[in-house]
Amino acid sequence: MIPLLHTPEGVRDIYGEELTGMESLSESIGSTMRKYGFEEIRTPSFEYFDVFSSERGTVPSKDMYKFIDRDGNTLVLRPDMTPQVARAAATYYRDGKMPIRLSYCGNTFINNSGYQLRLKETTQAGVELFGDDSVVADAEILALTVECLKGAGLSEFQIEVGNAGFFRAIANECGLSVEDGEELRQRIKNKNLFGIEDFLRERGIEGRSAELLLAIPELFGSEEILDRAASLTDNEAALASLERLRSLSDCLKQYGVERFVSFDLGMLSKYRYYTGIIFRAITYGTGEAVASGGRYDSLVAQFGLPIPAIGMSITVDTLMLALERQNLMSKPSDEHCYVLYRVDRAADAIRFAQEKRAEGKSVSLVPVTSENESEVAVKFGENGATVWKV
Repeated sequence: MIPLLHTPEGVRDIYGEELTGMESLSESIGSTMRKYGFEEIRTPSFEYFDVFSSERGTVPSKDMYKFIDRDGNTLVLRPDMTPQVARAAATYYRDGKMPIRLSYCGNTFINNSGYQLRLKETTQAGVELFGDDSVVADAEILALTVECLKGAGLSEFQIEVGNAGFFRAIANECGLSVEDGEELRQRIKNKNLFGIEDFLRERGIEGRSAELLLAIPELFGSEEILDRAASLTDNEAALASLERLRSLSDCLKQYGVERFVSFDLGMLSKYRYYTGIIFRAITYGTGEAVASGGRYDSLVAQFGLPIPAIGMSITVDTLMLALERQNLMSKPSDEHCYVLYRVDRAADAIRFAQEKRAEGKSVSLVPVTSENESEVAVKFGENGATVWKV
């Protein structure tokens, strides 16, 4: 039988310095989250399918890894952490004090199409803040995102912020069905102006609503675009969404992070559970966002606890790729050392290695012979590692 030497498409082995770097990066992110008062929660890798069903507005069913347990229940490998943590919050913190601050670090599994060249298993580190519907909470999550990315080593990145409620208000004003709203959302997300024009013409949408929908893909940039958007509508819900973004901008200035933030009213998330602000962080060296998140004030109620919520997640794999391509990935701080010994000196080698380990050093014992001792010493020391001979 031919040995299986390759992983399935979309997943990979992580080992050596890369794994050490990823663990260090995750710890850096977690440390920053703890400074903001978030307590870690660990949830299972698989859940009942209903936790991620279409009613939740999460990943489409076709993109989930599903299987059946011995009792006939449909289970899925978690494709998204947010509904899972929301379920846990509604289960364990029902009678707790508000707000609830939970952080996590775990793997998610999405069955992307192969041609997209995306990983199907990624590590995500994030937070969920429950029970606070204020704009201050929105700003805190964005400020935390900035601090996590800066703490990881990034200096050049931008967080684009929109509001899911803005598009929803205009779609409702036009009387669009869920299906039509989703189709229009995709065209706006892709900035397909001709497609938007065709959509509006086919459905007889005219006037100010049509003018605004055509303008949405171009409504990105500084705070001034909020004024332009406001001039194109008199929809109260849409105007309230814009006012929320103005208040958010003011609050971000108190954190001193406004230079990292811009606005994009054409940014629409694939997750339909978002109700308020949505955002994503982009940087050089990767075509994917390194972080994303938003407000989802209706999701936890689906698990029996009607409280508002906002969260964010950092895709550690993508962040690490960006750091590597920008030459910002730091080398592991712990130097690995090697003790080369011949069999007759094993006792001395063990004693010496234990002394060095007691000093906090990382030490490996390497047996050698008189014939290969020099060759082995060169091999293990070629990357600047310390090599001792006993």
